[in-house]
Amino acid sequence: MEPYIKTNRAIQKAEARGALRRKLVRMRALYLMLLLPVIHLAVFHYAPMYGVLIAFKEYRPGLGIWASPWNNFEHFRTMLHDFVFLRALRNTFLISVLRLVFGFTMPILFALFLNELRVHYFKRTIQSISYLPHFLSWVIVASMVVEIVSPQRGVVNHVITLFGGDPINFLSSKLFFIPLLLITDVWKEIGWASIIYLASIASISPELYEAAESDGANRYHKMIYITLPSLVPVITILFLLRLGHILSGGFDQILNLYNPLVYEVADIIDTYVYRVGLLEVRFDYSAAVGLFKNVVGVILLVVVNQIVRKHSDYGVW
Repeated sequence: MEPYIKTNRAIQKAEARGALRRKLVRMRALYLMLLLPVIHLAVFHYAPMYGVLIAFKEYRPGLGIWASPWNNFEHFRTMLHDFVFLRALRNTFLISVLRLVFGFTMPILFALFLNELRVHYFKRTIQSISYLPHFLSWVIVASMVVEIVSPQRGVVNHVITLFGGDPINFLSSKLFFIPLLLITDVWKEIGWASIIYLASIASISPELYEAAESDGANRYHKMIYITLPSLVPVITILFLLRLGHILSGGFDQILNLYNPLVYEVADIIDTYVYRVGLLEVRFDYSAAVGLFKNVVGVILLVVVNQIVRKHSDYGVW
């Protein structure tokens, strides 16, 4: 009996290997197309992870990464006692939460209201205009913002002086700098971020709206009770993915707009790493800060995903 069982298992394994080979041959074109992005991911995302070792070492370029001495987690202890780092951590959380409140919700509202437009030409025009800022780099956008809010020649301060007010240097004001960040971020990304919501709205069955109309529902009722609930799965997944970047406060935007006068409210972990790592040439310490940031993001993503999965059917995995 035992030899028969072994023979049967060997036949099953051989059949499985044959089926796998036939599948690989049949789908070889798709696997070849997948090969390039896999190589890109391995070379530019996974291979550099070897460099994370310098976060645990006193890195000396002459010795290289592996030969440099271990530092017994000294960089992490230094980090937690560094006032500038703790200030950057606080600012990062504050700016990221505000971005989550405004930058994440505004595209949803924009998509909902854009969907209610009945003049298709006007709707397409608004969509096209809202997409354009996304394709501008933050260098260009920051230059535009500097000119618009300039105390001497900016249109905003020109309006303020027309009404009898004094010019305001928005980019050097701790009070106005963060609102300016939020406004420019929403303006730049609202159209592009709304694309996925508009696509989800387009996939909603028209029969749901027809049934609601037959029950006397108006456009507001259909938006609240049909459109918005249908977007919940997409909103949940995008929200979870956004949480993974909660400690990314918008490096490109802030680097091009901030200055030492607003470091107290605008300095975030990414700009802190940039100054410490590249300007002060402390690669090992900046690697420790970057590793801390990424670990916190992964932990938040995993925890919140598990909480969401407990109370709903949605999640990243």
